[in-house]
This record gives sequence, C-alpha cells and structure tokens, in this order.
Amino acid sequence: MTIHTLEPKQGTVHGHFSVDLPPVLTISSGDTVRFKTLDAGFGLEPFSEDGTRRRFEPNELGHALCGPVAIEGAEPGKTLEVRVNHIRPGLWGYTRAGGFDHPVNRRLGLVDAATCLLNWTIDPERMMATSQFGHRVALRPFMGLMGMPPAEVGKHPTHPPRFCGGNIDCKELIAGSSLFLPIAVAGGLFSVGDGHGVQGNGEVAVPALECPMDEVDLTFIVHDEMRLSMPRAKTPTHWISFGFHEDLNEATMMALDGMLDLMQEQFGYSRAEALALASLVVDLQVTQIVNGVKGVHAMLAHGALR
Repeated sequence: MTIHTLEPKQGTVHGHFSVDLPPVLTISSGDTVRFKTLDAGFGLEPFSEDGTRRRFEPNELGHALCGPVAIEGAEPGKTLEVRVNHIRPGLWGYTRAGGFDHPVNRRLGLVDAATCLLNWTIDPERMMATSQFGHRVALRPFMGLMGMPPAEVGKHPTHPPRFCGGNIDCKELIAGSSLFLPIAVAGGLFSVGDGHGVQGNGEVAVPALECPMDEVDLTFIVHDEMRLSMPRAKTPTHWISFGFHEDLNEATMMALDGMLDLMQEQFGYSRAEALALASLVVDLQVTQIVNGVKGVHAMLAHGALR
C-alpha cells in the first residue's frame, strides 16, 4: 500500500464533477491519499472586514474540490469504500447567515438583512474555534463533499448530493468512518472538498463552519461484490443510510429504505421484521435542507440489535 499526497494547485482544483475531467492521480485499491484542501469558496485567506478576500484562480461557482483520483479496478457496478483516517483543519474559517437569496432566507425574512459574518480562528490542537466576537465552539471536523461523477457526459454541479456521493454534508463522517459509494464511471474519479470544522444537522444557515483542511487522510478500497444503489456509511458508533431528494419526505423514505436493506443484509431479517425493529432502534436525522436536493440519514447504533 502506497501513501500519496495531493495539494491545491493548477490542475488539481476544480468546481464541478465530470467524467471528462482527467485524473490527476491514479492509485491502487488499498492506497492512501493525503489531501490538502481549500475552503468551499476557493478562499486563500479569511474574509476582511468588508467581506472580501483573495481567491484561488481560476475558480468556479461550485465547491473547490481536489482531484480527481482514479482507483485501479474501480468499475461501474462496484463500490468504493473511502476510509476517513484523519482530518486536520486549517487555522481559520467562516460562517455567514442572511443577506442573500436562498429559500431558507426567504422563509425567515433574511434575504435583505445585513449579513452576519463570523470569522473563526481555529486551534487544531485543542479542536476549538473562536469568532471575532468571542463565540467559542468545539470542533468535530469532516468533509462535506466526497464523491464521484455520474456517467452522463457534461459538467455536473457540486451542490446537490447524488447516488455516487457529492455534497452529502453529513456531520457523522468524522475520522474513523467509512463511506461506501456506488461507482458510476471507470476509475471512479473521486474528488474531495468543502471542509467543515463543525456543523449541526440541517446546516441551516447554508454554510457550516467552512474552513480549509491542512490534511485529509483517506484510504480507498474497491469492493467487487458489494452492490449499492445509494451511499452507506459505517462510523465509530453507527451504521448510516442516506436519502437525497428535493422533497424531504421522499428523502426520508429513501434513507429508511436503505436502512431496511442494510438490516436485512446484516441480520437476515424479513423486510417487515426490519421495519418493526427500526421503529425501536433507528434514528432518522435531517442531514441538510440547503442544497436544493435535501438529505436525510438513518442511523443504527452498533450493538443496538443483539
């Protein structure tokens, strides 16, 4: 197994998914890549008081991603496991709310409000962040965006989550977790970005604590026999299934459907039996409501069923 490194520079940074993007690195299944990532907005520094800053050039409307990485043996129909070994945030980040057009701001009457911009100073040793106003929050870093392109040609935006990953924004995908993604294209063409220092379920302001990441250590494993139609995750504490849809109710049913599949596979239950037990031990969480395509995840704690 080999350890590779990827840093943001011309050729490794992009703001969309596409099967036409050539890989910047080709690795073997079982290899590890240590990424360094920009914040989601291509920022090179914190925001100044007037809300401006230097940005990586060229930039796009999508999230700043690092990649793509091709994995040998990754083929459509197989599954890519992404093991999150370690995440170390950079020294700064930001959160903003209000003052721009978005369904959340429209509903809450904040489209024309003055923007609240929180500039965070990050202490990666203590895993704490402090805003310019003195707010202090504990960090629980994860990558909001991990995924691959669909097979359809053309540029695909980074904002919605898809069956092959993308802007999932699940706060549970911390170090020690594995994300399992259906592979849609040869090589997989995996990219990562949108580092979050911490986020609540829902990501209700649109940004979380957006920050660059000094190190994102990921190991990639191709599973030939695992067949998935939607992402799945195993964290240090839970199994997780996901649902993505513009309709939150439909996203909920998709997440529940995926959890029933998982319970049948793991325990050999009938589908009705799995649903009965899910009513006792499965928690449904709203992952995010701000990406157009909404997200719900179902969580089953390890050891909940004996």
